[in-house]
Amino acid sequence: MHIPDNYLSPSTCAAMSAAMVPVWVVSVKKVKKEIKKSNIPILGIGAAFSFLLMMLNVPLPGGTTGHAVGGTLVAILCGPYAACISVSIALLIQALMFGDGGILAFGANCFNMAFILPFLGYFIYKFIKDRIPSEKGEFFGILLGSYIGLNMAALSTAILFGIQPILFKNAEGIPLYSPYPLSVSIPAMIIPHLLVAGVVEAVFSTAIFTFIKKVSPGMIYKGKQQKVKAIYALIVLLICLTPLGLLATGTAWGEWGVDEIKDVIAGGNQPLGFVPAGMENGFNFNSIMPDYTLSGFSDTTAYILSAIAGTAILIILFKVIASFKKESFGKDSNPSSE
Repeated sequence: MHIPDNYLSPSTCAAMSAAMVPVWVVSVKKVKKEIKKSNIPILGIGAAFSFLLMMLNVPLPGGTTGHAVGGTLVAILCGPYAACISVSIALLIQALMFGDGGILAFGANCFNMAFILPFLGYFIYKFIKDRIPSEKGEFFGILLGSYIGLNMAALSTAILFGIQPILFKNAEGIPLYSPYPLSVSIPAMIIPHLLVAGVVEAVFSTAIFTFIKKVSPGMIYKGKQQKVKAIYALIVLLICLTPLGLLATGTAWGEWGVDEIKDVIAGGNQPLGFVPAGMENGFNFNSIMPDYTLSGFSDTTAYILSAIAGTAILIILFKVIASFKKESFGKDSNPSSE
């Protein structure tokens, strides 16, 4: 679901970034107002969960791969506005350090995974939980919220891919960026996410939520850190599990490199046969550890080191942010109920 650079036109990237600016501004204001200084590190924990879940690729129908995001989970733990910030920063670290998702496409990726997913997923969770005030309602709320949220994010991604050949093509009618129309991009993205990726998102989110509710219920209901060692133990477990993502062979749909897309069969029975000019001559950014690899290390070792590095950066970053926040002595709000 990470859109690479040059699949979207520069104007599309600019429009999506502009759409995210007010979302980020409001989210930052909400976090500064509603979350106490001592609880800011919880956003780092939420970002770490999202980062690690996005590394756990799973095989999808059609020979591609996908992953969970954990957007609804983070929204329940921290509140939807805080989740927007957490997932956005996780996506930024992925793009800058690991080349997972484009730099120019950062706003578009955040719109899909840090805005649509956590806000819609959280709304569905609250809607069900408020009408079925029991553990069963809570369970079905996070299950359906996670599932629907991820699939709507996938739909938004598919639409962004699919409108490119309609809006941006050369004089001969050849697409300049993403070459696959809506009739290809929507089913290619939605069917695998409905069948597999959405289920993975729901299962992981529900399982982690259940664990946290058992060992640290205050993190969910009051936004307070309790039994942090158990939470960090879960993060370490997820880090150890990330190499399972290497077992999913193939490339995620819409994330092929310039060296691959010409030969990809993504619509009909014939390969594309050309490289769109906007992709071939587009923006290029060299990340530190591209595709979670590291020279001199095996894929498994590099993947684990990438998971450790990304997780550590996110947790430390939010601790640093907390150190700059002035403590509020007002009423301790519950971000999960906003």
